[in-house]
Amino acid sequence: MTAPGAVGPLGTTAPGSGSRVPPRARLRSDAKTLSLDGTWRFRLHDRAPRDEVDGVPPFATGTEVATGPDWSDLPVPSHWVLHGHGAPAYTNIRYPFPVDPPHVPDRNPTGDHVRTVDLPDWWPAGGRTLLRLDGAESLARVWVNGRAVGWSTGSRLTTEYDVTEHLRPGANTVAIRVHQWSQGSYLEDQDQWWLPGVFRSVTLEHRPDGGLDDVFVTADRDPVTGRGTLVVETVTTASQVTVRLPETGLEARVAPGAPARVDVGTVDAWSAEQPRLHDVVIATDAETVRLRVGFRRVEVVGDRLLVNGVPLVFHGVNRHETHPDRGRVFDEDTLRADLSLMKQHGVQAIRTAHQPPHPRFLELADEYGFWVVLECDLETHGFWEVDWSGNPSDDPAWREAYLDRVRRTVERDKNHPSVVVWSLGNESGTGRNLATMADWIRRRDPSRPVHYEGDTEGAYTDLYSRMYPTLEEIDSVCGDLAMPVHEVGPAAGARQRAKPFVLCEYGHAMGNGPGSLADYQDRFDRWSRLHGGFVWEWRDHGLRTTSADGVAYFGYGGDFGEPVHDGVFVMDGLVLSDGTPSPALADLGALWAPVRFTRAGSSLTVHSQRAHADTGDLAVAWELRVDGRVVDGGALDVPPVRPGRDVTVALPSDAVAPRRGREAHLTLRASLRQDTVWAPRRHVVAEVQTPVEVVPPTPSARPSGALPSAAVFDEDGTLRSWHGIGVAVLAPELWRAPTENDRASGQGSYETTSPELSSGRGDESVPPSADRWRERGLDRLTHRVTAVVQEGGVLVQRLRSMPAGTGSGIDSEFRWSGAGDDLRLRWSAVPVGPWDCTWPRIGLHLDLPDDLGDAVEWWGTGPNESYPDAANGVVVGRFASAVDALGVRYARPQETGHRPGLRELRIGRLAIDALRGAGVDLPGFQLARHSAQQWDRAEHPHELPASDRLHLYFDAAQHGLGSRACGPDVLPRFALWPRQVALEVVFRAAP
Repeated sequence: MTAPGAVGPLGTTAPGSGSRVPPRARLRSDAKTLSLDGTWRFRLHDRAPRDEVDGVPPFATGTEVATGPDWSDLPVPSHWVLHGHGAPAYTNIRYPFPVDPPHVPDRNPTGDHVRTVDLPDWWPAGGRTLLRLDGAESLARVWVNGRAVGWSTGSRLTTEYDVTEHLRPGANTVAIRVHQWSQGSYLEDQDQWWLPGVFRSVTLEHRPDGGLDDVFVTADRDPVTGRGTLVVETVTTASQVTVRLPETGLEARVAPGAPARVDVGTVDAWSAEQPRLHDVVIATDAETVRLRVGFRRVEVVGDRLLVNGVPLVFHGVNRHETHPDRGRVFDEDTLRADLSLMKQHGVQAIRTAHQPPHPRFLELADEYGFWVVLECDLETHGFWEVDWSGNPSDDPAWREAYLDRVRRTVERDKNHPSVVVWSLGNESGTGRNLATMADWIRRRDPSRPVHYEGDTEGAYTDLYSRMYPTLEEIDSVCGDLAMPVHEVGPAAGARQRAKPFVLCEYGHAMGNGPGSLADYQDRFDRWSRLHGGFVWEWRDHGLRTTSADGVAYFGYGGDFGEPVHDGVFVMDGLVLSDGTPSPALADLGALWAPVRFTRAGSSLTVHSQRAHADTGDLAVAWELRVDGRVVDGGALDVPPVRPGRDVTVALPSDAVAPRRGREAHLTLRASLRQDTVWAPRRHVVAEVQTPVEVVPPTPSARPSGALPSAAVFDEDGTLRSWHGIGVAVLAPELWRAPTENDRASGQGSYETTSPELSSGRGDESVPPSADRWRERGLDRLTHRVTAVVQEGGVLVQRLRSMPAGTGSGIDSEFRWSGAGDDLRLRWSAVPVGPWDCTWPRIGLHLDLPDDLGDAVEWWGTGPNESYPDAANGVVVGRFASAVDALGVRYARPQETGHRPGLRELRIGRLAIDALRGAGVDLPGFQLARHSAQQWDRAEHPHELPASDRLHLYFDAAQHGLGSRACGPDVLPRFALWPRQVALEVVFRAAP
């Protein structure tokens, strides 16, 4: 009998039953397979049933399909909580059950999956038949025809069973019982939704006698000579194995078992920039396997990580498998769209946070070209909440569970050239079990280095890895200053600094942000020891759900009734839940462009950022805009630039000759010459803009005189109408709806201490910026007119704006004057009283009617929004948009849509010009249907009230974005401290 409180295999530290087939590679083979995906019968228990304790089969043993009121249909693969059975739950660090390893609560949702499958007439006789589960969360038990087959943990890992003796001709019943919580759950605390179910495919595969039960091919290439070598290791009962490389005509016969070397002569290298794949055929008389291999060499030489003999710099993202409707259920169209979007924005590397992906992902990564850090299905972060007491990473009782996970990770995916680093897992503390995993990898696959960020002493990994380091820490690790890191001793610190340095996570892309990506890129360029990093993360994890009144939205933690959750922290992607790119992706894409342009007069230098391919696939063109309008352009004859080199060419005189106008910009672009798998011909991969000298137009006299009659002011000197357009509010504003980085404090504040004085950590005792702003009342300014005077033809209104209960505020002055039929405003503001915090913004808020229409046109920066520390993905031009498309529909409403450098704006019949002059710079603008305060009060977009208004903001300045939700605060040079500002605009009646 099983001990009280335990059911079958639950409550142990074992990873699975001994009946599992040893892990092996996923191979493209001519062996017969039969998919069991489709409609299964399903029932859900709220706890693990006791019927299996005494060995009683809980499922039908014949051909009948499970019937009765508790049973319903369920697709496999799927997560049952996304099909109306229970609910998903999100936690970041905390386990959603007591930390009592290896035990889990008695109340343990358990799903029974049953289907009948007919073994077809063509199913081969002889050999073996394996039943394969590619993913089931978290413990799965299997029966065939009522006989127990086995069980396993490791949700994102493949499990196979030999079911030959369990099958019979004709109809067979397959049953899978999945327990949501198990001992394996303690190893899968990976900052994502807990989504139980059989979420990857179930397959029967025939294994012929004399077939290839496993194949391990290492395709090495000497970076000096260019000669390739195949090292082939097979598991088979056949006496001989044939290896063919059809492209070259090479054919060799090798003995099975021990690795055999096959010289293939000179071959092209595989890289993420040029993913050159070669077909390799490996065969016995009974089975043929086809692989697509890439010849490349990965090695660590001193403090350099080299691929093909040159340093590898990761321009990468962390990628969880997630979809708003399917959860972790695979869909190839979605994956292809993601990979294409990545490549289009310069992403060349992926860390599979924090588990092995669907096997098809790696085939496409090989094809599209990505450097992959492939991570084991391991994270025990919840033990951080109990000071790592009882952490399995250093407990010998869990050794086999750890080894089981790394074996199944490496064996399945070992043949993929895209995999250049093995990662032991994530945020699991440290200990002997992790060291044992690293030792096993080195013995099994010495061709790739081992990564794990938690190895702070550098005892068992090959790379030095950090999460969310400050810029000061990076400079310390890579330079001469030995700033304390991790509080390790001098020997460990020296050991770490002697290794290649990688940022496994940085640039936390939560909500509107991150800021300062350019500062990190500057370090990647500056320090040869620093091998790039991986932005956290690729996609928001929102799950599509419906509000009580029937409105669909993307839910986050707490939206499904979870008693323990981490709220919106799961919404931290460069693309939104539905795949919509955020402005941060454009910002990143500009930094990770394959070429950089530098103009000096009439010369243009094109620098290749590539390491493995020239730029012969790129066409370079120029475009001249005068006053935001395209007036000229053409192609440039730029020869292919070798990796890491420069080419300088002359620009046409038409591109740089002064033109008559207010301002001119030369835009330089590199685009694809031919279609690729990830983008069509002419897709732009790099764009840079530089100012060009202009011949100023003859200034036209702006007649100054009385205020135009179309302007209506009240007795307090406030504009109330312009050409019949009502102005409900025109007042100074300091508030913005806080971003997630404004709201949170993963690291300290730079408001009360400088980065240089705190090793970049800031003051960790200081609350988030949004809390400080709110405490000081910046969201609730009240206004008092202090003077209204007429100075000739100028109407002057002076205003004091202060929050209730405080002694600080701003004094501002509105100077209204006529300019013919136009209305001119110069607004200036100065701080009043003591200020001890930054401001979110400083500008003007206009509340206008929405009957102006939905069409917006502007001359300024675009097409995307941008902020002081996130302004790489925009250029100056003329743009058009609908009102609702100006902002981003983040999962929780927040600051969005700010576009600095405004010259002209048109909203329906309202036109506004922004002026630049002495003491006055061009403002930014923001236009939306809700005010900053309304955004602030809503937890989801659908909770915003119905609106018949347009809220227009002119910002003299905005605070930066930073990354403080999980990284550094806004850098001081991007912070908005109280200061004197001014802006000037002219209101015109649009024709």
